[in-house]
Amino acid sequence: MDLQQIFKNTQIASRGLGLLAPEKVNAVLQDLADAAVAQTAFLLAENEKDLARMDPADPKYDRLKLTAGRLADIAQDIRNVANLTSPLGKILLEKELPNGLQLSKVSVPLGVVGIIYEARPNVTFDVFALCFKTGNACILKGGSDAASSNAAIISVIHGVLAQHNLDANIATLLPPDRQATEALLQAIGYVDVLIPRGSQTLIDFVRQNAKIPVIETGAGIVHTYFDETADLAKGQAIVTNAKTRRVSVCNALDCLLVHQNRLVDLPKLAAPLAEKEVEIFADAAAFAALQGTYPKELLKPAQEEHFGTEFLSMKMAIKTVESLAAALEHIANYSSKHSEAIISENAENIQRFLNSVDAAAVYANASTAFTDGAQFGLGAEIGISTQKLHARGPMGLEELTSYKWVVQGNGQVRPA
Repeated sequence: MDLQQIFKNTQIASRGLGLLAPEKVNAVLQDLADAAVAQTAFLLAENEKDLARMDPADPKYDRLKLTAGRLADIAQDIRNVANLTSPLGKILLEKELPNGLQLSKVSVPLGVVGIIYEARPNVTFDVFALCFKTGNACILKGGSDAASSNAAIISVIHGVLAQHNLDANIATLLPPDRQATEALLQAIGYVDVLIPRGSQTLIDFVRQNAKIPVIETGAGIVHTYFDETADLAKGQAIVTNAKTRRVSVCNALDCLLVHQNRLVDLPKLAAPLAEKEVEIFADAAAFAALQGTYPKELLKPAQEEHFGTEFLSMKMAIKTVESLAAALEHIANYSSKHSEAIISENAENIQRFLNSVDAAAVYANASTAFTDGAQFGLGAEIGISTQKLHARGPMGLEELTSYKWVVQGNGQVRPA
């Protein structure tokens, strides 16, 4: 397989995408949503082939797994994207220069977007929908864990494109091997931006080896600080939801910070976690507070490596802090700058937390589970950026555009 030719074909296919009528784009996406549901049996059968090769205890298993319900949710996300206003062709700035030149800053597609991802077949649908809506072609490099699922999904996408007489090269799935990864990392002149989605190991590898622009979607090492003034009922609901709603996602809670004056409430705060069989790694003070109330087999002394770990499972660390300042210091030292939260009834503490924490999303009295493109009203997401250049947080339609300057004159020339 000539990978360079594949990249070139995708680049050629991208050239006219930004000129498609919005009605055409939306019709394709609506048909794709219908096809995702109609092909549920086929997609689940192919997904089962991948699941059969993976240990159910692997944290990636839940991310890999498709269900009829998840496919229905994916289809709804695609419809949501179709219903959003196109970000293309927006006038971001207009002005007239003293020499009479008319300047406009206009939003345009990025061009060709490359995605490297692991056991997340939903990404194949999400990336295509967002890229197609924004006039971008996409090159998808999924992992071997999801090879059958991704191949099935791209076949559904290509079927819908064929129905609309559109070039299949708009969406390209590369082979799930290392050679394809290396070629994509070096696709200079063909791929405009590369977005890795997966483990910190994958993200680090892409950042260190890519010769094309990269937008990092970092791992989520997520904290929630239970302040001295926190409401216990709110805390129970928020902590339990953030930790247990879906443990394999990057916005799931990894470390609970508890003010030392609220250790007396820690058994009640953690009680719903025990019901969900969450294994806790607690520092000495928190361990003492929980001993005798939390299930013995689920309560372990914390080691240094438990702080700064993205667990992606029913495991969580607890750290006792003496103040908000100490909580902020801990987060600064261990955060991956993804999502961080405070539970507090003190307006001053809340504002200080929101202003001080350096993360893509900061929360007050709410679960970090909301860090998600669909939840933020973006329709879906192509990833959650933890960097600061170009995009930060859930990346939706606007984050998949760039801009160009349109200059109109009437014979002006620049003086020597």
